[in-house]
Amino acid sequence: MDRRGHPSLLSKLGLSVLTCNSALAVYQSHNDPASVAFVIASYGAMALLFLVLRKLETSSADREGRRKILAAVWALTTLLTAMFASKVAPLMPQFVAVQVWLMAAATAVGGFLAFFANL
Repeated sequence: MDRRGHPSLLSKLGLSVLTCNSALAVYQSHNDPASVAFVIASYGAMALLFLVLRKLETSSADREGRRKILAAVWALTTLLTAMFASKVAPLMPQFVAVQVWLMAAATAVGGFLAFFANL
């Protein structure tokens, strides 16, 4: 975010790279509807995450409003973590697949505790 409240060049570049990468992934997997759906869902969740994080940066909301925004951030990051773990785990040996899911769960729980536990 620059001083005028506009997205920074780096944010625009990141979203542009994400868009191009997603478009190429859809193009290359156009014969596999499940892969296309995965790419579109991942892109949608990442784009929503960009928007929610921007709202968090610019928001002057009270404590309850910020908690709602943080809940959206946590939900989107947990969704993305589970989506990517569901793609990676089947490619691994069973022991490693269990570790992938344990790390995904630990990330979700850790994010929840970081955002919402008043320690």
